Amino acid sequence: MTRSYYSNTISDFLQDDETRILGQLSLHHNHALEDLQKNAWVKQITILKDTLQSIDNGQIYFEFSIPRMGKRVDNVLIINDLIFVLEFKVGDNQYQKHSIEQVVDYCLDLQNFHEGSHHEKLIPVLISTKAESIENSFKVSDNLFEPLKANQQNLSNVITKTLLQSNGKEINATDWENSIYKPTPTIIEAAQALYKGHNVKEISRHDAGAINLSKTTDCINNIIETAKRENKKSICFLTGVPGAGKTLAGLNIANERMKAAEDEHAVFLSGNGPLVDVLREALARDLVENWKNSDKEKQTICKAINSDEKLNQETKEELLEKINSGKITKNIAMLAVKSFIQNIHHFRDDNLKTEKAPIEKVVVFDEAQRAWAKEQVSSFMKRKKGVEDFNMSEPEYLISVMDRHQDWCTIICLIGGGQEINTGEAGVSEWLSSLKNNYPNWDIHYSNLISTDNNYLSDIELRDWIKSVATEKHELHLSVSVRSFRSEKISELMHEILEANHKRANTLVEEVKNDFPLFITRDLKTAKKWLRTQAKGSERIGLVASSGGRRLRPLGIDVKNEISAPNWFLNNSDDIRSSYFLEEIATEFDIQGLEIDWVCLAWDINYYFENGKWNCQYFSGTKWQNIHNENDKTYLQNAYRVLLTRARQGLIIYIPEGDDLDHTRPKELYDKTFNYFKSCGIQTM
Repeated sequence: MTRSYYSNTISDFLQDDETRILGQLSLHHNHALEDLQKNAWVKQITILKDTLQSIDNGQIYFEFSIPRMGKRVDNVLIINDLIFVLEFKVGDNQYQKHSIEQVVDYCLDLQNFHEGSHHEKLIPVLISTKAESIENSFKVSDNLFEPLKANQQNLSNVITKTLLQSNGKEINATDWENSIYKPTPTIIEAAQALYKGHNVKEISRHDAGAINLSKTTDCINNIIETAKRENKKSICFLTGVPGAGKTLAGLNIANERMKAAEDEHAVFLSGNGPLVDVLREALARDLVENWKNSDKEKQTICKAINSDEKLNQETKEELLEKINSGKITKNIAMLAVKSFIQNIHHFRDDNLKTEKAPIEKVVVFDEAQRAWAKEQVSSFMKRKKGVEDFNMSEPEYLISVMDRHQDWCTIICLIGGGQEINTGEAGVSEWLSSLKNNYPNWDIHYSNLISTDNNYLSDIELRDWIKSVATEKHELHLSVSVRSFRSEKISELMHEILEANHKRANTLVEEVKNDFPLFITRDLKTAKKWLRTQAKGSERIGLVASSGGRRLRPLGIDVKNEISAPNWFLNNSDDIRSSYFLEEIATEFDIQGLEIDWVCLAWDINYYFENGKWNCQYFSGTKWQNIHNENDKTYLQNAYRVLLTRARQGLIIYIPEGDDLDHTRPKELYDKTFNYFKSCGIQTM
């Protein structure tokens, strides 16, 4: 894959004709070329030709691809052992904060995911062409320079000074350019990139260390095409460890099928309200901010609006007129993304109003193990919807809705083992029971984990049944966590901690400690300071806690205070509602299915360690009460499993000191939990 629009040795670039360079850049540009972009390139070429006159070696790249972010770097220069990453802001007279973050993010992406850059010196340079000259400090941390700021007059001087940091060795530019790129986007970044038309191969790992998401996608696409060709109804169960990319796989399938044919609608459904809200808001903001007014974008939005049965014809025509005239608002963008990502409960309620088959032929159910059992749905429908005799579980009802199709359809269930965190969540068994008892003609495809791992299915009778009637496919399990891209063993480590296997946890802590910073502390200020010093560029930090951690409130951590997930996950560091401020607390319900870079987990004694095992309690009124129900104990353990596996780059666990003057915060229980984490080998800060 060609990673840049134009590349050359610096010496040949200096000799190359400006018109030819511009022509090559224009040739690779996928969008309509606007004068603004053309003039920016002309200015860059002119400035760089002047700047690099004294450089007699090295390589230059224009528009170098950063597919994980769905963007391109203006320029990369490789000179000796240094990699300069240049971001031009032509005409700017200030060094804007967001522009500095942008160029640092590019460097971090290369450092983290581009093999040729892992151990090289990376220099982010922001060039605001009309800004005043300032004095730069050439500080380096982990091979990443503090961002340098330059204008069009002093860029040459800034590069010359930086070259004094070189050790004289040379990076082989060809090897560097062709080295493996193994990105692991956040689910928000992935959704944005897929929606823009990027291929999953561009934005995800496809190395031998993990079952390729592309193979999983190909497997599911083959199942869909077979169902379509043979007029069959099929369902497949995709499993995976936390952070392995199940949601990314589901989004990719929904996105691909949505664009496969005019009459083939696909949707990504989730009962996880915060996830739906965050992804929709992220896509809508991104669509408005980067609207290109292209035919492809118009077609996508027009298709979404035309298929929206809630809009009357007059409203549709009004919206389509605005789009065709080149206008797009956030409300219009939200209409488009709502057809791609929906709340499963809204899908359920909409289909209660009609006996017709839904417009969607392909439906992806995220976190399908969390679909409600019959008792939970029945109670909800009676209390909230006034439906007295609803007698189906959510899995049975959702299958029945898709079974209305006369020809074909496919359901894809994304299943996380040990991820049920709330009362009434049915697990995999309810999906299989519904198929066994009511839909024997459906084709079933499953990963072997469904029939072998208790975390997914403990019912022996159902295990034997699925083996006898369904098709097992190894591509339907994602076994390697890529969320914590610094180490693939974080998910396993957290599992051992929660299973009270401190010896195995010790071994894993030793294996991950050089790649994934992991600490415990008794001081919240220390934890917050650590988060702020670790994060670079726009890397996101945040404070999380269990929804049952009610006695963290005296410490300023109020888990009952509801947050806006889109604000928490998407707003910038100037917004007090964002995760960056470390004021608002995300619980397991806010953050399941999502992730951030650096996490502080505040630990309360609703889940405490004593006598060699974890103990469960809930706070009611003025005191703690023991939890006796085994399902409720499992939900609490899974809540902490979710919280422990949200960090992509590093985690610090804050365990308060407690206060014996407060009978609800006994020091002894906090101390015992803290000592257990120490016994697992986790270092104290």
